[in-house]
Amino acid sequence: MPSPGPHEVLVRMEASGLCHTDIHAWRGDWPVKPDPPFVPGHEGVGIVEAVGSDVTRVSEGDRVAIPWLASACGSCEHCVAGWETLCESQENSGYSVDGAYAEHALADSRYVGVVPDGVNPLEAAPLTCAGVTTYKAVKVIGTGPSHLVAVFGIGGLGHLAMQYAQIAGGTVVAVDLAEDKLDLARRLGAAYTVNAREQDPVEVIQDLGGADQAICLAVSPRAFEQAFESLKRGGTLAMVALPADNHMTLPIFETVLKGITVRGSIVGTRNDLTEVFDLHAQGKTTVEYATRALDTVNEDFESVEAGEVSGRLVFDFAS
Repeated sequence: MPSPGPHEVLVRMEASGLCHTDIHAWRGDWPVKPDPPFVPGHEGVGIVEAVGSDVTRVSEGDRVAIPWLASACGSCEHCVAGWETLCESQENSGYSVDGAYAEHALADSRYVGVVPDGVNPLEAAPLTCAGVTTYKAVKVIGTGPSHLVAVFGIGGLGHLAMQYAQIAGGTVVAVDLAEDKLDLARRLGAAYTVNAREQDPVEVIQDLGGADQAICLAVSPRAFEQAFESLKRGGTLAMVALPADNHMTLPIFETVLKGITVRGSIVGTRNDLTEVFDLHAQGKTTVEYATRALDTVNEDFESVEAGEVSGRLVFDFAS
């Protein structure tokens, strides 16, 4: 059983979401690789059982969330400006430090999220990464009333992205390869859906007048290119997913002449996570999830990679 350091809390885990990043970490897909052995998981939710000597923000018995941003320096230009997710000295849960796939986990009390009373921990878990990541994307691209927003990839992130876009006033075009995920998109209010196996999403979206914004959550460079091509003049592409194949083709001529903005959007900040939890506590978002026991993790990784999961898988430690 780990003991908390001065600023740390010991959390008895109730739930932990399975993010595609966990699979990338396991495989070492990305240029910056984790150092095995490590404990994955950055969508952890649980109860504080012990606190370190310098902890003041939370108390024993509080329900907290362990997010991707495990800690940051707190003093660089990014941290001071409220963009701690850009800190070059940050640590990441389940990647550079042990994460939430465990019965108990340590976390920096200054960076955990505080889960509001009444929010189901199984729903709070996906919001801790999938929610705050897509919420931030919608914020940084400036979605507003009358905007047409194309969401490429309706999975654990995409089904939340389209809800945040609608909360901001946008109209959603949902694009995916699986009909069950498009059914989910329709249930959650998508005005248009495109099965990219059967239709050209670029053609369909351009026939609608082109997207004001496109959010790419599919782990395929071709999806990023299609998202770019679906934009109208002056549109913005939010790049969110991180495919193992790290490159796409970006046409310079069309980008310049159409005034296109390409924006990288990383996970949201602590303030963003607070807002995400508040929106859910107000009943404004729905989390589509299915529970699993942690001992099925290998099979669950395979299911996610095969695109067989609508919404999010959540490890339920009570099971």
